Amino acid sequence: MPTPNTQPILINGAWRPADHPSGTFQAKDPSTRQLMDEHYPVSRWADLEAALAAAAEAVVALRDTPPAAIADFLERYAANIEARADAIIAAAHQETRLPVSPRLKAELPRTTNQLRQAAAAARDGSWRLATIDSANNLRSAYASLGGAVVVIGPNNFPLAFNGISGGDFAAAVAAGNPVIVKGHPNHPRTTRLLAEAAFEALQASGVPKALVQLVYHMAPRTGLRLVAHPAVAATAFTGSRRAGLALKAAADKAGKLIYVEMSSLNPVFILPGALDERLPEIAQALYASATLGAGQYCTNPGLVIVPAGELGEAFIEAAARLYRDGPPGTLLAENVPANIAAGLHTLQSHGASVVTGGRDSLAEGYCFENSLLRVSGRDFLAQAEPLQTEVFGPVTLVVVAEGADEMQAIADRVGGNLSGTLYSHTGGADDARYQRLAAALRPKVGRLLNDKMPTGLLVSPAMNHGGPFPATGHPGFTAVGIPASLLRFAALHSYDAVREPRLPAELRDKNPKGMWRKIDGEWTRGDVPVKGA
Repeated sequence: MPTPNTQPILINGAWRPADHPSGTFQAKDPSTRQLMDEHYPVSRWADLEAALAAAAEAVVALRDTPPAAIADFLERYAANIEARADAIIAAAHQETRLPVSPRLKAELPRTTNQLRQAAAAARDGSWRLATIDSANNLRSAYASLGGAVVVIGPNNFPLAFNGISGGDFAAAVAAGNPVIVKGHPNHPRTTRLLAEAAFEALQASGVPKALVQLVYHMAPRTGLRLVAHPAVAATAFTGSRRAGLALKAAADKAGKLIYVEMSSLNPVFILPGALDERLPEIAQALYASATLGAGQYCTNPGLVIVPAGELGEAFIEAAARLYRDGPPGTLLAENVPANIAAGLHTLQSHGASVVTGGRDSLAEGYCFENSLLRVSGRDFLAQAEPLQTEVFGPVTLVVVAEGADEMQAIADRVGGNLSGTLYSHTGGADDARYQRLAAALRPKVGRLLNDKMPTGLLVSPAMNHGGPFPATGHPGFTAVGIPASLLRFAALHSYDAVREPRLPAELRDKNPKGMWRKIDGEWTRGDVPVKGA
């Protein structure tokens, strides 16, 4: 039952109590395992039904809402977050125990930068890829989906991937869609503070009041019903493969768009020349990347392939020393240590052996030892699927490959990932192997890296934070990188022989905003040429 301090939800432009919630929950401090004071409701379907009805009205209102108003909302929201930066960072630190500096102090400006990039894209309009065939009077451009977008964020990035402030949110709003956010139960206070900043921006901007709505939690069956609802145009989900596949099945059955980011091992192939040249440097880079944030990154290097022999053994020894000597980081929630232990059991039962770590830490909070495992290339190839089980935490599996052909065979068996890395000799000694391995990896990863670990993720127009299944549900889209990320939440609208005054502004002959358009095969910021001129 709700308690006197149960927090309200944001529905149709107003903070109100949840409608007869099925219960409440409290976040826990991961470093002490102690419950925090605030209670948050577990919403029943009535709350989602109200949000969907309000979103349907917002869809209609957004047809007449100028992109400049949406951009204004996003910019005001970014400024409001910055004005509350200390409180938001403090809440995120307490709920996740991610370090304030440099982690959260870097994540907050990344968050506001995403919002401002999305605002710039909305205001400019070039992301719509307006295309005009003047000879046939046929025109097309991307526009909003005409329904609500549901955003379900993960636990490991409480700001930059939060359902109410992250890249999915920013892209969906910039594309002109109302958003229904399902918060993450591990950091509800952080989400509430962000939502308050968004609410203030809503009130000050000329956008529909139901552009942004928030519920904190719901039963799994309610989530499955939500993503399949007729009023929902698309869903964006970041989280576990189990939950992602369940949501995807429900959305697919109803014919609904869903973008799921689920799991990734981000394989790192280290070639002999690279080890001969700079083994200690690469071992240090691996340790730093694999244990960053206690290994709770979707770009964590969970699979490393090294050559058999003296160099490979020296690398494993150097890495093991770093893993062993490094203190365990605080994990995000009480279920994470058990999930790590289950993943390790799967790897060990299929031939992997523990080099160091492998146990739940005795620390006061939620912790697990930094763990390094190894397996032969032969055993990996024999059981490639179970040995590619993602273990979300400070865990790395090293595969020891006998020769270039076995390393190539391992690359051929790697599944879909967000990223793939090749470390090679700077003087060209590994070039032949690099070319073969890169050709095998390229279609299996969203981002191919050379001589750097994958945990750095820039918010750049050239970034692809996506990849083939099971990393995501579709390899053609990115969750990071504006304007490309907006296209996930847009439909291609075509106009055939529609009269000039009836066309959307971006497809008319005149182009007063100077947005990029493709006119008769040429990209230009100009107007449609006058016939006969």
